[in-house]
Amino acid sequence: MSRRLISSGSEFETSIGYSRAVVDGNWVMVSGTTGYDYDDMSVSEDVVEQTEQCFKNIESALHQAGAEMADVVRVTYIYPDAEDFPKCWPVLQRYLGEIKPAATMFSAGLATPAMKVEIQVTALKQSS
Repeated sequence: MSRRLISSGSEFETSIGYSRAVVDGNWVMVSGTTGYDYDDMSVSEDVVEQTEQCFKNIESALHQAGAEMADVVRVTYIYPDAEDFPKCWPVLQRYLGEIKPAATMFSAGLATPAMKVEIQVTALKQSS
């Protein structure tokens, strides 16, 4: 199976030069995804709302790749303010609580101050 690139249409992908996700065989690698609504390139000021939007964006990329949240085996969370992480646990629990992928969280600056979270996932599609 050949490598396939998935795009969300985000201006960041074109400007920077990356794909929202890359599919290689049964593997799906979803790039670090922020809380922007790609339809209108808006972003909430609320970290919990941004976290929710991250997962909506990730779900969309996974769907385009023929995968779903249940296929996620690894997740990385990046929060500029580590104190925001616990506020977002209910959202994380709703999306990944039953799946329980391997996970890492770290605190680091993001590309712009408007970005309060970035989430990256790796999925392994189940054989059909």
